[in-house]
Amino acid sequence: MDRKDPALVRRRRVVAIGRPGKGPVVYWMSRDQRVRDNWALLFAQQEALARDTGLVVVFCLVTDYPGAEQRSYHFLLTGLAEVQRYLAELNIGLVLLTGEPGETLPPWLESIDAHLLVSDFDPLRVKRQWQQQVMNAITMGYSEVDTHNVIPAWTVSPKKEYSAATFRPTYRRLLGDYLGDIPAPLVHPQAPPAVAPIDVARLLARIGNRRAQPVSWLQPGETAAHRAMAAALQDRLPFYAARRNNPLVSGQSGLSPYLHFGHLSAQRLAWEVTRAPLPEQDRSAFLEEVLIRRELSDNFCLYEPNYDHFSGFPPWARRTLDEHRTDHRQHLYSLADLEDGRTHERLWNACQRDLVDNGKLHGYLRMYWAKSGRRQGHPCRPPTPPDMRFRIRRFIEYTGVFALYQAKTLTLIDQNRLSETRGSCGLHHCSTMDHAGCSLSARRVPSSALPSSDCVRA
Repeated sequence: MDRKDPALVRRRRVVAIGRPGKGPVVYWMSRDQRVRDNWALLFAQQEALARDTGLVVVFCLVTDYPGAEQRSYHFLLTGLAEVQRYLAELNIGLVLLTGEPGETLPPWLESIDAHLLVSDFDPLRVKRQWQQQVMNAITMGYSEVDTHNVIPAWTVSPKKEYSAATFRPTYRRLLGDYLGDIPAPLVHPQAPPAVAPIDVARLLARIGNRRAQPVSWLQPGETAAHRAMAAALQDRLPFYAARRNNPLVSGQSGLSPYLHFGHLSAQRLAWEVTRAPLPEQDRSAFLEEVLIRRELSDNFCLYEPNYDHFSGFPPWARRTLDEHRTDHRQHLYSLADLEDGRTHERLWNACQRDLVDNGKLHGYLRMYWAKSGRRQGHPCRPPTPPDMRFRIRRFIEYTGVFALYQAKTLTLIDQNRLSETRGSCGLHHCSTMDHAGCSLSARRVPSSALPSSDCVRA
């Protein structure tokens, strides 16, 4: 493995320069939970091989994450257990730490005298805060690798893009330099120290939130992700352009959960799509979603500090929503009524039951579901700030805990308000982080029903 491999180096940026320890290189895995097609893992191994030292992967499990449920923790932990087994075959250990990264990671790094810390990239506030806390408490160097996007978010644009129309030309110009096959990690020459196997059942027993139980129709892990990708390429993507918005047929990719949890690389998916014998209209439509729209949302979160707040909307959008703040709502429902699907709209109730039972919503119906929620709540009267926060939190808890992605981060829910209000107020950010034709994400569930920071229209 070439230490100066440009495909690795250009996906990395230095977070902090520090004193190298005598221990192993450490990859702090968070957003991208896989062994195959992982640029962060490849970069960490490159650095370890160049320094003739070991390589260890660490994951920090926050067991009391706000809004997180058994359903999403089961998906996450089952996938991590598979990652640990695959890494062991490469002489790389996976250590699971329990607790906030800022509290648990620095002392562990010190205890092993880590040579270098490498992490994957995440633009969300809570992840950046964790990164800052860790950086302030360690002495070794720290690098970050964007292995979630095909083109690193900081490379494709240095600013918040207004829309896909402004993002797309630069992205397409750079894509040829980044989209390609991804090498496999090597068997590491230094054997890792013994690590405790991930006991999924024991860890799930520590998760207090049990309203949303694991789903049986979807298998977690990167092996299942690659099987699902092969099935999508053969059976669903050949009709993607014509069928993706029809909820009565299997016309979407079904790959969003794997992209979200990092079980599947978006670059691997895009690379396989470019090589598959697909009709050009289907190929183009899908790549628009998995590349342009998906990575545009990372751009928004990276460069818009208020991505999860009403103030992050463009001025004209805030003005439009404010004009309808006191509109009369014909039907008023309690949070329990909404959760149980007891409203006057049979289609909305069916969507809600699908979410509760299966942890998913069809992408097209998801937009209808969320926008209808705005019409089924109390007339908006500006509450006090504590009351506003409580009402938003309660609405998210009652309607979003059943979605599979809730464990990843609650902040992602609010980030999606821009995409979900498109159509009612004309906003342009019309896709979310891992939108590849399937919507299982809590980030897309209640967010459009929260059109402003001081009003819950549900």
